[in-house]
Amino acid sequence: MTDSINPPPFLDPEMIKAFAAQMDGKGLPEGADPLTAYKHAMDAWGKVLEPLAKAGRDKVDPADRRFRDAQWEHPVFDLMRQGYSVMSDYIVGAADQLDGIDAEQKAKLGFAIRQVVDAMSPANSPFTNPVALEKAMETKGASLMKGMQHMMADMQRGQLTHTDPDAFRLGENIAATPGKVVHETGIYQLVQYTPSTPDVMKTPLVIFPPWINRFYILDLTPEKSFIKWCADQGITVFVVSWKSADASMKDVVWDDYIAAELDAVDTIRDLLNVKSVHAIGYCVAGTTLAAALAILAHRGEAAKVKSATFFTAQVDFSEAGELLSFVDDHQLKMIEALSGEGYLDGRFLALTFNLLRGNDLIWSTVVKNYLLGDDYPAFDLLHWNGDVTNLPARWHQDYLCDLYRDNRLVQPGSLSALGVPLDLTKVETPCYIQAGRDDHIAPAASVWKMRDHFKGPMKFVLAGSGHIAGVVNPPSQQKYQYWLNDDPAVSTFEAFAAGARETNGSWWPDWLEWLKTHGDKRVAAGGARIPGGGSKPAIEDAPGRYVKTR
Repeated sequence: MTDSINPPPFLDPEMIKAFAAQMDGKGLPEGADPLTAYKHAMDAWGKVLEPLAKAGRDKVDPADRRFRDAQWEHPVFDLMRQGYSVMSDYIVGAADQLDGIDAEQKAKLGFAIRQVVDAMSPANSPFTNPVALEKAMETKGASLMKGMQHMMADMQRGQLTHTDPDAFRLGENIAATPGKVVHETGIYQLVQYTPSTPDVMKTPLVIFPPWINRFYILDLTPEKSFIKWCADQGITVFVVSWKSADASMKDVVWDDYIAAELDAVDTIRDLLNVKSVHAIGYCVAGTTLAAALAILAHRGEAAKVKSATFFTAQVDFSEAGELLSFVDDHQLKMIEALSGEGYLDGRFLALTFNLLRGNDLIWSTVVKNYLLGDDYPAFDLLHWNGDVTNLPARWHQDYLCDLYRDNRLVQPGSLSALGVPLDLTKVETPCYIQAGRDDHIAPAASVWKMRDHFKGPMKFVLAGSGHIAGVVNPPSQQKYQYWLNDDPAVSTFEAFAAGARETNGSWWPDWLEWLKTHGDKRVAAGGARIPGGGSKPAIEDAPGRYVKTR
């Protein structure tokens, strides 16, 4: 039998009651619980500390959402947030002022320190968060018990839960745009969507989403679905649904994904009997689309892709932001160790991306789910964010080393794929390049650098928000804004931003008008334009089983 463990003095209920009575000058009500006693003590201290708290209130950033609730104005907790704000500013600033280390090491150190500082916030503890304490008192501790249950469930799952896991069902109320899987390989399924207009643009559209995530970020609820919106504009839409990696994909490399994109282009051309397609590449699939375009140019087959659109995609990684902190030798060895069966568990990558916005995607979730015991919201985007995919280990290592660390894609001939030396300067395909103003994964200035390497006509648009919300911004919501700059003399991102004009709302209609300038001929929406109605019989209903595989 183990010995009982006594709580530390500052948590002992009897000592809390005695302290509160001493500070207040009178006894507590008979049978007062420890939480009530704790609050009694805080109120007593508050009377003493109120002048000091008022004098230092300017030390707290009013935009810091962690401390915006009225309960933080209690003098004791006010001083806690003030002290934390001063401390965190000093530590982060001191790290930035360090001499004797290069810029790369300083950036990594700064990133690590910010993670520690964020974790130290008094908002993250049930004893120093007045909102959590108040709710615990109101619920007689039930909120903390519920939060503990949430935490234990997440520990078993190995991943933070952001949304109600039962709120969304693929093919029913999310990823529900009608369509069929019409082609399948060991690495992807090709989904063709049902036309919603009597006639459609002759040139079809194929979308390559990143295989780091599930494709339905572009097919959330019907009100937010980019895929449905495109179909409603009279576009024949295809999307690639990538297979989540397992041990059978241990030898998959970047060439395989490039070949898959080229295979999808040829499959669609043959199916619809058209000479070319419009293509969209999102994030890493956009990087891959750039390589595919270089291969087509080398082969004299550039006309297969009439236009290319890039959503938050990078080809030049010299300014790739904080993700560069994850590509030193130590990190690469750790990733290799985590990929023992030939693939990297998607939960690791999800944590990496969440760390880039730790307060929004980690600590705010800890507060809501664990400290407050709130019910999980039904939020389609957060549901998608938690629906992780696994990555082939060889591809992931090569990608981090060759592109992020060594930036070889923009060095003509430094990399080869499918037997072709890659040279982006050979790409003359018309391009629409979209970046997010607040993107932490593909910084806008990094996305801009694509313009320094392609040679064809290019249009750049800067969208409000970040890597996801900057893309998934339907016109019906009238949310965010975007910026354009038509000055042909603009050659840097800074110059673009300085002279850009702002337009409220979604950039999707602007993209559609640009797309139409590259061919607006229309044909009847029949025959092979109906999924399963051509030479490719339907395999199964959209969204297909690959996106459902866990």
